[in-house]
Amino acid sequence: MSTPVQHVPSHHFRGAERGPDGSGVLVTDFYPPPVAAEPVEPCAPAPAQAACGWIPYVQIARPDHWFKNVLMLPGTMVAIVLLPSFSATLRLLPWVGVAFAAACLAASANYVINEYLDAEFDRHHPTKRTRPCAAGLIRGQYVVLEYGALASLGLGLAALVGLQFLLVTVGLLVMGLVYNVRPARTKDRPYLDVLSESVNNPLRFLLGWSVVLGNQLPPSSILITYWMGGAFLMGIKRYAEYRSIGDCRVAGRYRRSLQFYSEKSLLLSSFFYALVSSFFLGIFLIKYRIEFLLTAPAFALLFTWYLGIGMREESPAQAPERLFREWRFAAFAVALVVLVGVLFYLDVPWLTWLLERNVYGAP
Repeated sequence: MSTPVQHVPSHHFRGAERGPDGSGVLVTDFYPPPVAAEPVEPCAPAPAQAACGWIPYVQIARPDHWFKNVLMLPGTMVAIVLLPSFSATLRLLPWVGVAFAAACLAASANYVINEYLDAEFDRHHPTKRTRPCAAGLIRGQYVVLEYGALASLGLGLAALVGLQFLLVTVGLLVMGLVYNVRPARTKDRPYLDVLSESVNNPLRFLLGWSVVLGNQLPPSSILITYWMGGAFLMGIKRYAEYRSIGDCRVAGRYRRSLQFYSEKSLLLSSFFYALVSSFFLGIFLIKYRIEFLLTAPAFALLFTWYLGIGMREESPAQAPERLFREWRFAAFAVALVVLVGVLFYLDVPWLTWLLERNVYGAP
């Protein structure tokens, strides 16, 4: 059967050969349809008796992700520097451990509902299909009990720390529901999935801050920096997932928001988040301590380095807990934290002098 054609004016010509009369010939199936990728079959649920074990319920709480709560510590450090009394700082230090435990329990409550409600989607992922919920090792009624227990324990410890800390912990739990539970379920919506999940970053900063200064709020510039920095990390994670799966339709079955993305849109949006984060970081650095400007190139290198990690095949950015294997990157991040800590107390007079001069050299 011959290929159907449609004669169109030459200014609508898009790629087929021109006819003898100079008009364009549009071949309706000039570009062959994409070849369907091998479908990823959902794995069969495990036998019902396997659900009696307690280990899968520990796994879905993801204690290996608790390290993310170290993002509280910068909030604590900034607040401690602003405290007028060293003795007051010493009295507050034991509460940092209580606060960290509360944040870990609240985060685990969010992970529990995340894994349970994502089971049907994780079965389309080449590695996540073996997670306990996707493999049918979890019972729904126990998930509800586990979520309630973790959330209650987390809120109980949070109440011991203070009212502001308790309210921020509630916010962390609410964002977990908004991200995972229908009808909101923002993780299914492009761009909103990244922006809503990364709200947890400034919330963690607020948790660390509230341990020390529970009656005040931190500068908005650092909160926006944390939010957009988290969006950058999450955007690169989405980019790495998209490239790893390799087919937009399969990716969309695993995570619905991915069907609206492309590699280009994910990279461009991540670049935007990085720029906004850097802008507000600059505002914070200049406004609160001029010496922090010395860290600006290091932060730029950190963003660029992470982007490079995200562009690798089977990138560790897909699972941030694997970043510990990137020991050079981890060592650089730790060194940057140490540098920031030193600059809290180190005065650089020439830097102040340089920034106070105008183009003619006069004050």
